[in-house]
Amino acid sequence: MSISNTAIEFGAKAITIEDVVAIARGASARITDDPAACARINASAKFVADLWREEGVIYGVTTGYGDSCTVSIPPHLVEELPLHLTRFHGCGLGREFDAIQGRAILAARLASLSRGYSGVRMELLERLAEYIELDIVPVIPEEGSVGASGDLTPLSYVAASLVGERDVYHQGQRKSVAAVLQEKNLQPLQLAPKEGLAIMNGTAVMTAVACLAFDRAQYLAKLATRITAMVSVALKGNSNHFDGKLFSVKPHPGQGQIAQWIHDDLHAPEVERNSDRLQDRYSVRCAPHIIGVLQDALPWFRQFIETELNSANDNPIIDGEGEHVLHGGHFYGGHIAFAMDSLKVAVANVADLIDRQMALLMDVKFNNGLPSNLSGAVFERSMINHGFKAVQIGASAWAAEALKHTMPASVFSRSTECHNQDKVSMGTIAARDSLRVLELTEQVVAAGLLAATQALSLRQQQSDFNQQLITPALQSMTEQVRKYFDVVEEDRPLEGVLRKSVQLIREQHWELYSHG
Repeated sequence: MSISNTAIEFGAKAITIEDVVAIARGASARITDDPAACARINASAKFVADLWREEGVIYGVTTGYGDSCTVSIPPHLVEELPLHLTRFHGCGLGREFDAIQGRAILAARLASLSRGYSGVRMELLERLAEYIELDIVPVIPEEGSVGASGDLTPLSYVAASLVGERDVYHQGQRKSVAAVLQEKNLQPLQLAPKEGLAIMNGTAVMTAVACLAFDRAQYLAKLATRITAMVSVALKGNSNHFDGKLFSVKPHPGQGQIAQWIHDDLHAPEVERNSDRLQDRYSVRCAPHIIGVLQDALPWFRQFIETELNSANDNPIIDGEGEHVLHGGHFYGGHIAFAMDSLKVAVANVADLIDRQMALLMDVKFNNGLPSNLSGAVFERSMINHGFKAVQIGASAWAAEALKHTMPASVFSRSTECHNQDKVSMGTIAARDSLRVLELTEQVVAAGLLAATQALSLRQQQSDFNQQLITPALQSMTEQVRKYFDVVEEDRPLEGVLRKSVQLIREQHWELYSHG
């Protein structure tokens, strides 16, 4: 990973989705030196340290956890309690979050703890920032959180790494954190009372995943829009479907933005664009109405995610300046769960849209004179060549799987932990589902991009095609794709170029629609 020199400040300013994504991709972090923020952080930690020694009852400090909150912890064991919390939650299973996702998780937890209401020392916050700076990233299993009481089990891997236990990613390798700390001449932290609970009892995993999911979904909306414009030209479609006047009478702003982008991609004033079809099929004509749902949802996804990101979301809340211990349920991930359940539905519909567009391009009954299956073979060899036939089958499979994953996770609450956690958010499962839907949709979009590029290339070979219909935006896009993708004339395996396209999509390789 290439580590950026950019440092995101935590503690005084609001953290954005873009900040978390930047850290995931290599930016560093630093703790604010703002006097008011530092005073709040220090007061919260000092209040916890003083109160428990005065025999104050603080959940998770002088009591057991969850249903065990009625168990009193004798003073001589209080300082051991955080370590036990990190250890008994070390039971995650399934695939592991990668280093990029792990960095996002560190950033999301740091954003919450640095608000100054969690009773943690400045030393702990600085160590989290140092982990980001040195690219020491806890290896965190994906499965094991019900999303309330926060992401306890996955975040135990963050806490454990701070005390020198379990594994981390470092310099592209998986290593023992103890070995990495020794290499960096760092001592493991001894967690103070409340610090184990503060790290673990929050929504950082689901929120970090939500930030990454939002970023990917936002880009897919733009790329699907560009592909739709390419498909419209390839099918000799009717550009009037995207006229601004038409969308002024149904003024969803995101939907209108998508229509405007398509219209701009198709707009060439000097070219007569009369189509022989009065109305194109829905997967072209209604594309703004489909992609537009995602585009219109992005602002409220952002509101939900960034509010959660900038919240103190553990329990109890420690108001050190006012000297209050506030017991509540801010670890509950309902807002992230709802946002991610909604995001995956909107994204999966984009997968379905692009799959349907591909189906039109393949079929001679609908593609307005393009070769069957977009084969570029010469006539004498057309009988044995099949072009994009199997790619379209694959795209349908990926779209179907994406649609299958749209079942909302948030409605599958389970009662657990002796019925203390009797209603839970499932926000982390919803967020993980959204990543899977995005992964599958990116595969469909990769196939759609190659098919649209192939279709435009074949259309440009036709003697009666008006080359001016390929606007500069579409010409630039096809040229960029053609740098690594040769038109399919004779059948060849396309897995490699599909994987390359997926990689470029995830890297957000193409600059798309800088305005709006």
